[in-house]
Amino acid sequence: MSRPAVEVADILRALGNRFLDRFGKVFNFQQLKAFRAIQRCRTAALGGHLDACPRCGYQAAISYNSCRNRHCPKCQAQARERWLAARERDLLATDYFHVVFTVPHELNVLALGNQRLFYDLLFNASAQTLLEVAADPKHLGAEIGLISILHTWGQNLLLHPHVHCAIPTGGLSPDHARWVRPRYPFFLPVKVLSRVFRGKFCAGLKRLYRRNRLRCAGPASTLTDPKQFRRLLRRLHRQDWVVYAKPAFGGPTQVLRYLGRYTHRVAISNHRLLAFDGERVTFRWKDYAHGAKQRKMTVLGTEFLRRFFLHVLPKGFVRIRHFGYLANRFRASHLPLCRQLLAMSPPEQPASPSADESPSTWHCPRCGAAMVVAQRLTAVEVARCGYLDSS
Repeated sequence: MSRPAVEVADILRALGNRFLDRFGKVFNFQQLKAFRAIQRCRTAALGGHLDACPRCGYQAAISYNSCRNRHCPKCQAQARERWLAARERDLLATDYFHVVFTVPHELNVLALGNQRLFYDLLFNASAQTLLEVAADPKHLGAEIGLISILHTWGQNLLLHPHVHCAIPTGGLSPDHARWVRPRYPFFLPVKVLSRVFRGKFCAGLKRLYRRNRLRCAGPASTLTDPKQFRRLLRRLHRQDWVVYAKPAFGGPTQVLRYLGRYTHRVAISNHRLLAFDGERVTFRWKDYAHGAKQRKMTVLGTEFLRRFFLHVLPKGFVRIRHFGYLANRFRASHLPLCRQLLAMSPPEQPASPSADESPSTWHCPRCGAAMVVAQRLTAVEVARCGYLDSS
């Protein structure tokens, strides 16, 4: 893939100080941490490393280190590959469905001030909806497993919390004696999922509000009045909540490709950025309200950064979660049973690493062997040596 014309880090370096002067007072620690990390990513400020070929001895120029922040557009490739390699052994020889749960935009004011509580509720309400509806004999009558992935953004970078779920088609019978396959091509009825999800999410909001755990400040300050909060919930109950289900998208190979597109995304990739003139940013987006047409949007650079940093998650927040028989406490006992019922062969054991050196992400241009990190340099050592960036 070609190098992007402009990167988020370029915009940060050009407008970072102006942006902080305007929005720094409302920044939390994690947003500021992501800001500094992306700004310094692959610069001399983070030090560097020397790659070498263990086979032919070829040495590359010094490369600057990555920041490894999970919100950095340039630092997700290695984390994604490690996660996919770990999940490959969990995949089953069956089709997978893709279901998306979205909350109404009226709730965005609560999401902004209650990130951890709000997104935890979104995960739990959507997962419990799937597990409950699937267990109902009227629909599937089975115990299912699912992988849930949180996205908080829309294509225009505004707040749009939603959860993507990858679900093996079918599940374990109540007595765990057989694999239950769906009776219908749509797996689970979307209208039923929507109603159950709406009920569970609104009930969760009521509990949090009753226990005084919801922070109602700023745009949500009117909700400190219980009457206003009840009025909001009544409006939400009258709406049809959006639950979108795609048809089955294939077996294990296809699901890995799918998960690779969703698991380690950030709010916008550098390859969607088209231009930056020092003041305004132009980026590409899909207008899903009008047939997913490709469009261009131009906004002030400070507004672009404001939207980008809306999606920095709280410290330690897990944005990829497993439920049902794929949950951590059930996986070791239930997955072998699923493979047995699906007549799958046992998964191959991963190969142990043969070298002590950490492998880099590229190969020797002379002999094709995987390059390894031969030497690490601090920021002071890089500055003293005067090396140029080779990344």
